[in-house]
Amino acid sequence: GLSLTPSLFQCTNKLFLSDGATGLQIKEFARKNAANALSVGNMVMGMASILSSINGHHHAACWLVLIGYLLDLADGAVARRLGACSASGAKLDDFADFTTFGIATALLLRTSDLLDNILCMCYVLIVLFRLCFFQSGIPFVFRGLPCTYSSAFLASASILSGGNLAMRRVVAVAMILFMISQNFYPHDRVLESQAWKKAVFAGGIVMVFCSSFPPACVYYLLWSVSYILFPTSLWSSKV
Repeated sequence: GLSLTPSLFQCTNKLFLSDGATGLQIKEFARKNAANALSVGNMVMGMASILSSINGHHHAACWLVLIGYLLDLADGAVARRLGACSASGAKLDDFADFTTFGIATALLLRTSDLLDNILCMCYVLIVLFRLCFFQSGIPFVFRGLPCTYSSAFLASASILSGGNLAMRRVVAVAMILFMISQNFYPHDRVLESQAWKKAVFAGGIVMVFCSSFPPACVYYLLWSVSYILFPTSLWSSKV
């Protein structure tokens, strides 16, 4: 009986050590993939928005694009905070952006009219062109308006106008022109910056999930307008 005691202690120690190692592996996996999970969530919102548009649920499609917008603002900050930036994560983020802010947003413009379908395809191509070729060469600086903001602006304007077709067309054309412009926009590192930006971002989340939707649309419309018109005065300050 006594001879079994050391073996029992050894087995117990191995078990606890194994559990500890497994716990560390789980934590490390979570650290490395937290931002990727947000990107996947963004992509899921985009796919859900696409299905909503196809089934004629325009307001739901706009709402899902705005949820994707919130997730996209968070994923980069989470990756940098956790030290989990990677090339594969950047590619996943681009795929998610193209799904939500390219295809899903473009489908908000789709009707049975040929010109609207052409505008829809042009929007998708411009977003693809931006993601592939519109690099400023300056860290945390974009050349042309990021597609994230153009999508938030278009979705918010569409809901506030009651899905007005003329409004959607005008806003879409304006956003396309901003996206291909040569203007420089700073990266809005909202979750890593001043307390007022974090508070504003948190307020937007509360509006989306805990209040009626139109106030949230006004909120994100104003947020996008301020970014488009006053990028250097509001968004380029030290983080």
